[in-house]
Amino acid sequence: MRQRSYALVGLILFTFFVISFLTNIIGPLIPEIIDDFGLSLTLAALLPFAFFIAYGVFSIPAGFLIERVGEKPVLVGAFGVAYLGAQLLALFPNYLVAVGSLFLIGSGMAFLQVAINPLLRVAGGEEHFAFNSTLGQLCFGLASFLSPLVYSYLVLNLSRPEPPEAFWLALLDRLVPPELPWISLYWLFAVVSLGMVGVMALVRLPRVERTAEEQAGTLAIYRELLRKPIVWLFFLGIFAYVGSEQGVANWISEFLARYHGYDPQTVGARAVSSFWGLMTVGTLLGLVLLKLLDSRIVLRLFTLAALVCLTAALFGPGPVARWAFPLIGLFASVMWPVVFSLALNSVEAHHGAFSGILVTGIAGGAIVPLIIGTLGDLLGLRGGLCFLYLTFGYILSVSFWARPLITNKTIWQKDETIL
Repeated sequence: MRQRSYALVGLILFTFFVISFLTNIIGPLIPEIIDDFGLSLTLAALLPFAFFIAYGVFSIPAGFLIERVGEKPVLVGAFGVAYLGAQLLALFPNYLVAVGSLFLIGSGMAFLQVAINPLLRVAGGEEHFAFNSTLGQLCFGLASFLSPLVYSYLVLNLSRPEPPEAFWLALLDRLVPPELPWISLYWLFAVVSLGMVGVMALVRLPRVERTAEEQAGTLAIYRELLRKPIVWLFFLGIFAYVGSEQGVANWISEFLARYHGYDPQTVGARAVSSFWGLMTVGTLLGLVLLKLLDSRIVLRLFTLAALVCLTAALFGPGPVARWAFPLIGLFASVMWPVVFSLALNSVEAHHGAFSGILVTGIAGGAIVPLIIGTLGDLLGLRGGLCFLYLTFGYILSVSFWARPLITNKTIWQKDETIL
């Protein structure tokens, strides 16, 4: 049996943390970027578009490249690309550079997402993969919770008239334009990404024998799958989920500032942080409920609750909105794993290629915030965010029409599989 490496598992879990930290910071920055660069909502929405469209472009090619050259060169290259993107924006802070920078960072994250799960399975052992994957999701959620708080800490400390006392803050104070304190985050991202390049270059990685679920598949398999309507229906489910998640997270702070006058550097950042924190809590709650109820029922109940919270957030008073938005994260927490598992359990073969198609649906995180921003320029941001009724509504529909070949086993079932 292959010797397991707890140190390597720890490094992989930290990689999940870094991926999330870089991915989910865009939302708290949106109000600052709009004000500092003088952007419309549509132009501001092009920033998350640039980041998440990279997933749509590179998720499937990443699988082919990893099978050809292995995990290590891809991990080193992915962090190298992320470093380049972060360093460019840190050195040349303007809107056009920001668009290109976020596309580069998103490209790196797309390759990391494809490479990291099979590596976790081998490093930690197949028998511990489910547990370690859950730990990975918790690390992902923790980073999403902390990144807005780090942003708030940096901006508040670098915006003070007196120079900061801490050495590293004083160094950032000299590097960052005084009118753009949020750029300090991208210096931090650059340092972390460069450090990860060095670590991944030095660490010894195990050989990964990819399972059928992890293999990229052939072009003929993709063509076969894409001829099936069920594949497109579930692709749209993942597209709608990531679009809904990012559509909420990216516009919380701007909505609270625009309609209720809340400070985006404090209240807005904490609201986004709470959104991701409650999503992590919801993941744990979902694990329990999925042992008690059919996954389609859990999906239906959580989506209905998310729609109620969305309504309260959009049309309620300020104190209600600042908590209703984060609560959407609590109820959105089960949507990705349930829709993904329903999808894979609805086809008999080629799960690896199907997974690649589904992951491409992360591009919804690019398209939906852009639609919201465009509609927001025409109808107001509240009107733009009403588009989320359509995306959450589609997720709700999945709970009615999904007919998986195998359903999730609950404690009420016997050992036989329920068809």
